[in-house]
Amino acid sequence: MKEKFSIIVTDDDAEMRGLYAEVFRNDGFEVREAKDGLEALEMVNQKAPDVLFTGIVMPRMDGFTLVESLKKSVVTASIPVVFFSHLGREEDQKHAMELGVKKFIVQGMMSVNDVVRTVRSLLTTSEYFISIDPRSLDAQKLAQDFSLNANFLCDENGGQQLALKLSVTDAHSRTFEAKLICV
Repeated sequence: MKEKFSIIVTDDDAEMRGLYAEVFRNDGFEVREAKDGLEALEMVNQKAPDVLFTGIVMPRMDGFTLVESLKKSVVTASIPVVFFSHLGREEDQKHAMELGVKKFIVQGMMSVNDVVRTVRSLLTTSEYFISIDPRSLDAQKLAQDFSLNANFLCDENGGQQLALKLSVTDAHSRTFEAKLICV
């Protein structure tokens, strides 16, 4: 039996919002719907969901401002956010990732059922962040092969540290997906 997660589906397009809400409900999610970021923020503050699924361009409060508002509170900062956009502009995707949005989905690029599976996997997949010791084993070879800073810094000014993000793809076989990120 699938675990029951709660989600707020936010979009000013009632038809699109209703479509996703219905598909999430059919997959066992507890769904609340919001017509814009401000309404979603009010709902989050009443009862935090397990995940927030939101459009970007909306009246009163857009998706970016919604995420920025969530990050200001310790209570809501860790709620995973998934953006779905009909535009898919590169600058929007970059801004979303800078804000910590977990996934950016371009409408029409995957089926609604795949969207639900993607959101569910965010809630059931474990992630680990591992620091890299520049002196350990093959660390310098890794730095060289990927043209990284030898001290595993994101920039030469001593800013953020590079880390290895591991996402479990199959816990039984101990399989991970890995990505270098700045932390």
